[in-house]
Amino acid sequence: MMDRAKEIKLAERGALLSIFAYVILSLIKLFVAYKGDSEALKADGFNNVTDVISSIAVLIGLKISRKPPDEDHLYGHSRAEYISSMIASFIMVAVGIQIIFEAGLNIIIFENTHPDMLTAWTALFCATVMYFVYRYNRKLAKALSSSALSAAAQDNKSDALVSVGTFIGIIGSKMGIYWLDTFTAIIVGMIICKTAFDIFKETSLTLTDGFKIEKLEPIRKTIEDTKGVIKVTDLKARTFGNKTFVETTVVVDPYLNVIESHHISEEIEKNTIKEHKNTIVHVHVEPY
Repeated sequence: MMDRAKEIKLAERGALLSIFAYVILSLIKLFVAYKGDSEALKADGFNNVTDVISSIAVLIGLKISRKPPDEDHLYGHSRAEYISSMIASFIMVAVGIQIIFEAGLNIIIFENTHPDMLTAWTALFCATVMYFVYRYNRKLAKALSSSALSAAAQDNKSDALVSVGTFIGIIGSKMGIYWLDTFTAIIVGMIICKTAFDIFKETSLTLTDGFKIEKLEPIRKTIEDTKGVIKVTDLKARTFGNKTFVETTVVVDPYLNVIESHHISEEIEKNTIKEHKNTIVHVHVEPY
Protein backbone atom coordinates (compact mmCIF):
# COMPACT_ATOMS: atom_id res chain seq x y z
CA MET A 1 0.00 0.00 0.00
CA MET A 2 1.31 3.46 -1.01
CA ASP A 3 2.20 5.78 1.88
CA ARG A 4 0.59 9.20 2.29
CA ALA A 5 3.66 11.18 1.16
CA LYS A 6 3.84 9.29 -2.16
CA GLU A 7 0.10 9.71 -2.72
CA ILE A 8 0.35 13.48 -2.19
CA LYS A 9 3.35 13.67 -4.54
CA LEU A 10 1.29 11.99 -7.27
CA ALA A 11 -1.64 14.33 -6.54
CA GLU A 12 0.76 17.25 -7.01
CA ARG A 13 1.28 16.12 -10.62
CA GLY A 14 -2.42 16.67 -11.28
CA ALA A 15 -2.28 20.15 -9.70
CA LEU A 16 0.82 21.02 -11.77
CA LEU A 17 -0.88 19.83 -14.96
CA SER A 18 -3.89 22.04 -14.16
CA ILE A 19 -1.64 25.06 -13.50
CA PHE A 20 0.26 24.57 -16.78
CA ALA A 21 -2.96 24.13 -18.79
CA TYR A 22 -4.68 27.13 -17.16
CA VAL A 23 -1.68 29.45 -17.68
CA ILE A 24 -1.36 28.58 -21.39
CA LEU A 25 -5.13 28.63 -22.07
CA SER A 26 -5.75 31.88 -20.17
CA LEU A 27 -2.99 33.65 -22.15
CA ILE A 28 -4.39 32.35 -25.44
CA LYS A 29 -7.99 33.27 -24.53
CA LEU A 30 -7.18 36.78 -23.30
CA PHE A 31 -4.95 37.57 -26.29
CA VAL A 32 -7.52 36.34 -28.83
CA ALA A 33 -10.43 37.92 -26.88
CA TYR A 34 -8.89 41.40 -26.95
CA LYS A 35 -7.87 41.04 -30.60
CA GLY A 36 -11.21 39.51 -31.63
CA ASP A 37 -13.48 41.68 -29.44
CA SER A 38 -15.25 38.96 -27.38
CA GLU A 39 -16.51 39.69 -23.85
CA ALA A 40 -17.42 36.02 -23.35
CA LEU A 41 -13.93 34.73 -24.23
CA LYS A 42 -12.38 37.50 -22.13
CA ALA A 43 -14.48 36.40 -19.14
CA ASP A 44 -13.53 32.77 -19.84
CA GLY A 45 -9.86 33.80 -19.85
CA PHE A 46 -10.18 35.58 -16.50
CA ASN A 47 -12.00 32.50 -15.22
CA ASN A 48 -8.86 30.49 -16.04
CA VAL A 49 -6.71 33.10 -14.24
CA THR A 50 -8.71 32.40 -11.06
CA ASP A 51 -8.22 28.68 -11.74
CA VAL A 52 -4.44 29.22 -11.84
CA ILE A 53 -4.65 30.85 -8.39
CA SER A 54 -6.91 28.05 -7.11
CA SER A 55 -4.61 25.30 -8.47
CA ILE A 56 -1.52 27.00 -6.97
CA ALA A 57 -3.34 27.15 -3.63
CA VAL A 58 -4.14 23.43 -3.88
CA LEU A 59 -0.51 22.67 -4.78
CA ILE A 60 0.82 24.70 -1.81
CA GLY A 61 -1.70 22.97 0.46
CA LEU A 62 -0.63 19.53 -0.81
CA LYS A 63 3.05 20.36 -0.21
CA ILE A 64 2.35 21.55 3.35
CA SER A 65 0.18 18.49 4.03
CA ARG A 66 3.18 16.29 3.20
CA LYS A 67 4.92 17.48 6.38
CA PRO A 68 5.00 14.76 9.06
CA PRO A 69 3.25 15.17 12.45
CA ASP A 70 5.02 17.37 14.99
CA GLU A 71 4.41 18.41 18.61
CA ASP A 72 1.79 20.99 17.56
CA HIS A 73 0.16 18.87 14.82
CA LEU A 74 -0.17 15.33 16.15
CA TYR A 75 -2.62 14.42 13.36
CA GLY A 76 -0.27 15.80 10.69
CA HIS A 77 -0.81 18.75 8.33
CA SER A 78 -3.41 17.24 5.98
CA ARG A 79 -5.91 20.06 6.40
CA ALA A 80 -3.55 22.68 4.98
CA GLU A 81 -4.97 22.02 1.49
CA TYR A 82 -8.46 23.01 2.70
CA ILE A 83 -7.27 26.33 4.11
CA SER A 84 -5.56 27.20 0.81
CA SER A 85 -8.70 26.20 -1.11
CA MET A 86 -10.81 28.50 1.06
CA ILE A 87 -8.47 31.44 0.37
CA ALA A 88 -8.71 30.68 -3.35
CA SER A 89 -12.53 30.74 -3.15
CA PHE A 90 -12.45 34.35 -1.87
CA ILE A 91 -10.24 35.39 -4.80
CA MET A 92 -12.55 33.62 -7.26
CA VAL A 93 -15.60 35.48 -5.92
CA ALA A 94 -13.86 38.83 -6.36
CA VAL A 95 -12.99 38.04 -10.00
CA GLY A 96 -16.48 36.65 -10.70
CA ILE A 97 -18.18 39.79 -9.39
CA GLN A 98 -15.83 41.99 -11.43
CA ILE A 99 -16.72 40.09 -14.64
CA ILE A 100 -20.48 40.33 -13.94
CA PHE A 101 -20.17 44.06 -13.19
CA GLU A 102 -18.25 44.89 -16.39
CA ALA A 103 -20.47 42.76 -18.66
CA GLY A 104 -23.62 44.12 -16.99
CA LEU A 105 -22.39 47.67 -17.59
CA ASN A 106 -21.97 46.89 -21.30
CA ILE A 107 -25.60 45.70 -21.48
CA ILE A 108 -26.90 48.79 -19.65
CA ILE A 109 -25.12 51.21 -22.01
CA PHE A 110 -26.05 49.01 -25.02
CA GLU A 111 -22.43 48.38 -25.97
CA ASN A 112 -22.62 45.13 -27.93
CA THR A 113 -19.49 43.32 -29.07
CA HIS A 114 -18.83 41.93 -32.56
CA PRO A 115 -16.47 39.03 -31.96
CA ASP A 116 -14.26 37.57 -34.65
CA MET A 117 -14.85 33.92 -35.63
CA LEU A 118 -11.36 33.07 -34.37
CA THR A 119 -12.60 33.64 -30.81
CA ALA A 120 -15.21 30.89 -31.26
CA TRP A 121 -12.68 28.33 -32.50
CA THR A 122 -10.32 29.31 -29.67
CA ALA A 123 -13.06 28.62 -27.11
CA LEU A 124 -13.82 25.22 -28.68
CA PHE A 125 -10.12 24.26 -28.79
CA CYS A 126 -9.64 25.24 -25.11
CA ALA A 127 -12.75 23.26 -24.12
CA THR A 128 -11.27 20.13 -25.75
CA VAL A 129 -7.90 20.56 -23.98
CA MET A 130 -9.62 21.14 -20.63
CA TYR A 131 -11.75 18.01 -21.06
CA PHE A 132 -8.66 15.82 -21.38
CA VAL A 133 -7.10 17.50 -18.31
CA TYR A 134 -10.34 16.70 -16.44
CA ARG A 135 -10.18 13.04 -17.50
CA TYR A 136 -6.57 12.71 -16.28
CA ASN A 137 -7.20 14.39 -12.91
CA ARG A 138 -10.44 12.46 -12.33
CA LYS A 139 -8.64 9.14 -12.88
CA LEU A 140 -5.75 10.17 -10.61
CA ALA A 141 -8.12 11.49 -7.88
CA LYS A 142 -10.05 8.21 -7.91
CA ALA A 143 -6.87 6.13 -7.63
CA LEU A 144 -5.52 8.23 -4.72
CA SER A 145 -8.89 9.03 -3.04
CA SER A 146 -7.81 12.67 -3.00
CA SER A 147 -10.67 15.05 -2.21
CA ALA A 148 -8.60 18.11 -3.21
CA LEU A 149 -7.66 16.64 -6.60
CA SER A 150 -11.24 15.43 -7.12
CA ALA A 151 -12.47 19.01 -6.56
CA ALA A 152 -9.81 20.24 -9.01
CA ALA A 153 -11.04 17.69 -11.59
CA GLN A 154 -14.63 18.92 -11.20
CA ASP A 155 -13.35 22.46 -11.69
CA ASN A 156 -11.60 21.29 -14.88
CA LYS A 157 -14.89 19.87 -16.14
CA SER A 158 -16.84 23.05 -15.36
CA ASP A 159 -14.16 25.07 -17.20
CA ALA A 160 -14.56 22.87 -20.27
CA LEU A 161 -18.33 23.44 -20.15
CA VAL A 162 -17.82 27.20 -19.70
CA SER A 163 -15.68 27.26 -22.85
CA VAL A 164 -18.40 25.35 -24.75
CA GLY A 165 -20.91 27.96 -23.52
CA THR A 166 -18.53 30.71 -24.68
CA PHE A 167 -18.37 29.09 -28.12
CA ILE A 168 -22.19 29.03 -28.32
CA GLY A 169 -22.43 32.66 -27.16
CA ILE A 170 -19.97 33.84 -29.82
CA ILE A 171 -21.70 31.84 -32.58
CA GLY A 172 -25.03 33.38 -31.50
CA SER A 173 -23.48 36.84 -31.67
CA LYS A 174 -22.16 36.13 -35.18
CA MET A 175 -25.69 35.10 -36.22
CA GLY A 176 -27.06 38.53 -35.25
CA ILE A 177 -27.88 38.06 -31.56
CA TYR A 178 -25.28 40.69 -30.64
CA TRP A 179 -26.06 40.78 -26.92
CA LEU A 180 -25.47 37.01 -26.51
CA ASP A 181 -21.66 37.32 -26.26
CA THR A 182 -21.93 39.85 -23.40
CA PHE A 183 -24.73 37.86 -21.74
CA THR A 184 -22.53 34.73 -21.87
CA ALA A 185 -19.82 36.71 -20.01
CA ILE A 186 -22.33 37.34 -17.19
CA ILE A 187 -23.16 33.60 -17.06
CA VAL A 188 -19.41 32.80 -16.84
CA GLY A 189 -19.07 35.27 -13.94
CA MET A 190 -22.00 33.60 -12.15
CA ILE A 191 -20.44 30.14 -12.68
CA ILE A 192 -17.17 31.41 -11.14
CA CYS A 193 -19.08 32.69 -8.08
CA LYS A 194 -21.05 29.42 -7.81
CA THR A 195 -17.85 27.34 -8.01
CA ALA A 196 -16.24 29.56 -5.33
CA PHE A 197 -19.28 29.10 -3.06
CA ASP A 198 -19.19 25.30 -3.50
CA ILE A 199 -15.46 25.23 -2.62
CA PHE A 200 -16.07 27.44 0.44
CA LYS A 201 -19.01 25.28 1.58
CA GLU A 202 -17.08 22.01 1.25
CA THR A 203 -13.89 23.29 2.91
CA SER A 204 -15.72 24.99 5.78
CA LEU A 205 -17.60 21.73 6.45
CA THR A 206 -14.32 19.81 6.71
CA LEU A 207 -12.50 22.46 8.76
CA THR A 208 -15.35 22.49 11.31
CA ASP A 209 -15.21 18.67 11.59
CA GLY A 210 -18.44 18.25 9.64
CA PHE A 211 -19.17 14.88 8.05
CA LYS A 212 -22.09 14.00 5.78
CA ILE A 213 -24.48 11.53 7.41
CA GLU A 214 -24.97 9.55 4.18
CA LYS A 215 -21.24 8.69 4.25
CA LEU A 216 -21.47 7.57 7.88
CA GLU A 217 -24.26 5.00 7.49
CA PRO A 218 -22.27 2.46 5.36
CA ILE A 219 -19.49 2.58 8.00
CA ARG A 220 -22.08 1.96 10.74
CA LYS A 221 -23.39 -1.11 8.87
CA THR A 222 -19.87 -2.54 8.49
CA ILE A 223 -19.25 -2.20 12.24
CA GLU A 224 -22.67 -3.64 13.18
CA ASP A 225 -22.08 -6.65 10.90
CA THR A 226 -18.80 -7.50 12.66
CA LYS A 227 -19.09 -10.73 14.66
CA GLY A 228 -19.35 -10.07 18.42
CA VAL A 229 -20.81 -6.56 18.14
CA ILE A 230 -24.22 -6.34 19.84
CA LYS A 231 -24.85 -2.66 19.19
CA VAL A 232 -23.13 0.54 18.05
CA THR A 233 -23.89 3.22 20.65
CA ASP A 234 -21.74 6.01 19.23
CA LEU A 235 -20.20 6.74 15.82
CA LYS A 236 -18.52 9.88 14.53
CA ALA A 237 -16.04 10.71 11.77
CA ARG A 238 -13.97 13.58 10.42
CA THR A 239 -11.70 14.11 7.43
CA PHE A 240 -7.94 14.75 7.32
CA GLY A 241 -6.79 15.06 3.70
CA ASN A 242 -7.77 11.80 2.00
CA LYS A 243 -8.08 9.95 5.34
CA THR A 244 -11.31 9.46 7.30
CA PHE A 245 -10.84 9.18 11.07
CA VAL A 246 -13.67 7.16 12.64
CA GLU A 247 -14.37 6.92 16.38
CA THR A 248 -16.93 4.39 17.58
CA THR A 249 -18.26 2.88 20.80
CA VAL A 250 -19.61 -0.67 20.57
CA VAL A 251 -21.40 -2.89 23.07
CA VAL A 252 -20.26 -6.53 23.46
CA ASP A 253 -20.96 -9.54 25.69
CA PRO A 254 -20.08 -8.49 29.29
CA TYR A 255 -18.60 -11.92 30.06
CA LEU A 256 -15.86 -11.68 27.43
CA ASN A 257 -12.29 -11.30 28.69
CA VAL A 258 -9.95 -8.49 27.65
CA ILE A 259 -8.30 -10.53 24.90
CA GLU A 260 -11.66 -11.51 23.35
CA SER A 261 -12.92 -7.91 23.47
CA HIS A 262 -9.68 -6.70 21.91
CA HIS A 263 -10.08 -9.28 19.13
CA ILE A 264 -13.51 -7.80 18.28
CA SER A 265 -11.93 -4.32 18.13
CA GLU A 266 -9.30 -5.60 15.72
CA GLU A 267 -11.98 -7.22 13.53
CA ILE A 268 -13.90 -3.92 13.40
CA GLU A 269 -10.73 -2.08 12.34
CA LYS A 270 -9.83 -4.71 9.73
CA ASN A 271 -13.34 -4.87 8.21
CA THR A 272 -13.79 -1.09 8.12
CA ILE A 273 -10.40 -0.45 6.50
CA LYS A 274 -11.08 -3.24 3.97
CA GLU A 275 -14.54 -1.98 2.94
CA HIS A 276 -13.90 1.77 3.24
CA LYS A 277 -10.63 2.91 1.67
CA ASN A 278 -8.32 5.27 3.60
CA THR A 279 -10.20 4.87 6.88
CA ILE A 280 -8.57 4.89 10.33
CA VAL A 281 -10.72 3.51 13.17
CA HIS A 282 -10.55 3.97 16.95
CA VAL A 283 -12.80 1.56 18.86
CA HIS A 284 -14.06 1.83 22.44
CA VAL A 285 -15.63 -1.34 23.85
CA GLU A 286 -18.32 -1.36 26.55
CA PRO A 287 -20.14 -4.29 28.23
CA TYR A 288 -23.79 -4.91 27.32
